[in-house]
Amino acid sequence: MQSILENRPRLRAVIDEVAEVTGYLWQKGWAERNGGNITVNVTELADEAMREMPALAGPFQIGKTLPCLGGTFFYAKGTGKRMRDLARRPMQNGAVIRICPDCASYEIIADEPVMPTSELPSHLELQNYLLSTGSSYRATLHTHPIELVAMSHIKRFLRPGEMTRVLWSMIPETLAFAPLGIGIVPYQLPGSLRLAEATLEQIKTHDVVLWEKHGTVAVGLDIMDAFDQTDVLCKAANIYMCARAMGSEPDGMTEEAIREVQEVFKLPKKREK
Repeated sequence: MQSILENRPRLRAVIDEVAEVTGYLWQKGWAERNGGNITVNVTELADEAMREMPALAGPFQIGKTLPCLGGTFFYAKGTGKRMRDLARRPMQNGAVIRICPDCASYEIIADEPVMPTSELPSHLELQNYLLSTGSSYRATLHTHPIELVAMSHIKRFLRPGEMTRVLWSMIPETLAFAPLGIGIVPYQLPGSLRLAEATLEQIKTHDVVLWEKHGTVAVGLDIMDAFDQTDVLCKAANIYMCARAMGSEPDGMTEEAIREVQEVFKLPKKREK
C-alpha cells in the first residue's frame, strides 16, 4: 500500500521534522521507553484525495466535543510507541487521523491503524483552543526534560513566577527565546481531565507548561519550535544546577538587566498569534 507521504513533499517534510525531533528527545534522555507525546496539525497540507481517503479504523470517540476541529487532520504519535522507534519509522509508530464532522470523534486514515497516544484528548483540546484564538501554532509536544522535572520537586519553584524568574536570570537567551516563561501545574494524575484543564489554563499565558514531578507540554509553530522552547528552558535549568553544584546559589541576572533585555528586544508579554 502506498504511503500517504508519497507525492506530498510538504507533508513528508513535516513528518521528517517530527522524526528528527523525536531523535533529539531520545538522545537527551527526555523520552524513556514510550514516554512523551506529539501531535501536529497538518490540515493545511490535506489535498482532496487525502480528504476522501477511507478510514483504516474508527470512528473513535474523543470524549468531548471540540467545535473548532471538525474536518481537521493531525499526525499523532502512537500509544505505547517509543520515540526512538518513531525517529526511524514515523509512519509505523504514529498515524494521520481525521476529525469527524461531529467534532467528537476521529478516524485513522494512514498509513497503518496505529492508535494515537492515550493523551490525544488533551492534545486535541489544546489544538482546539489554539484554533479558536486564531493562533498560528500547529504543534504540541509532551516530554520529560530531566532538569525541569527535577526543579519541580523543590517547593520553592512551584510558587507562581519563581521558576520563570530563576530561569530567565541564568542567561539572556532564555529570556529572548522563551519570553513567556514557564507555567506550573501542580501534580495531577497523568491523563486525567483535571490535568488537561489545568494545562489548558496555563497555555493561555505560556508556551511551555511544567507538570509537577512529571514533564512538560509545549506548543509552537511547528514541532521544532515547540522543542526549542523546551530546550532553551532546560538549558537554563542545567546552568542553575551546575552553579548550585559548585556550592552556592547563583546570582543570576538582576531585575534591571532582565527588563533591559525585554525592552531592547521588544519581547512579548503575552502570546502572539
